[in-house]
Amino acid sequence: MTTIYYTASSLDGFIADPDNSLDWLLSRDIDPEGLMSFGGFRAEVGAGAVGATTYQWVLDQEGDQWDASLPTWVFTHRDLAPQDGVTFTTDDVRRVHAAMTGAAAGKNIWLMGGGDLVGQFADAGLLDEVWVQYAPVVLGGGAPLLPRRLELSLEELGRNREFLCARYTVSPPG
Repeated sequence: MTTIYYTASSLDGFIADPDNSLDWLLSRDIDPEGLMSFGGFRAEVGAGAVGATTYQWVLDQEGDQWDASLPTWVFTHRDLAPQDGVTFTTDDVRRVHAAMTGAAAGKNIWLMGGGDLVGQFADAGLLDEVWVQYAPVVLGGGAPLLPRRLELSLEELGRNREFLCARYTVSPPG
C-alpha cells in the first residue's frame, strides 16, 4: 500500500486558479489510457482523502454525487450534505490515515488535495509518492501544488499528449 498525491498542475505550480477553477485543465488533450492515466491509477486506489474545496468542486462537476465506491475522508469544518462512502472529519491526519489504511484493504491511498492538506500528510511522514500531470499553462496564482518544502526523487517521466507526467517518491528527511 502506497499513499499517493495524484494531481494536475500548471507549469508554475498551481492546482487551481485564483477563483478555484479547473477550467484551464479540463480543456487540455490527454489520453485516458496513456501514461499515468487516471483510470489506471484509480483502479489501484482503495481509499482517499480530500479537502472541502476540492470535494465541493467535484460535486459541482458531478451533479452533487460522490463516487461511493471509494471510501473518502473529507477534511472540513463546513456543514456539508451526507454522501454514501464519505466521512467528514476534523481529526488529525495520522488518525485518519490509519482508518483509510484499513478501508483500502491493501490498495493505495489517494490524497486528492488541496496542497495544504497533502502537506499535513507529508509533515506526518505519511506521503510516499507524488504524481503530477503538468498542463501547458501558466496561471500566475491560485492554489499551490504543495505549499511545503519537500525533497523528492524522480522515478518516472513521460508525456501524455499535452501533459508532462512525473512520478516522484518522497525522500526521507535529513
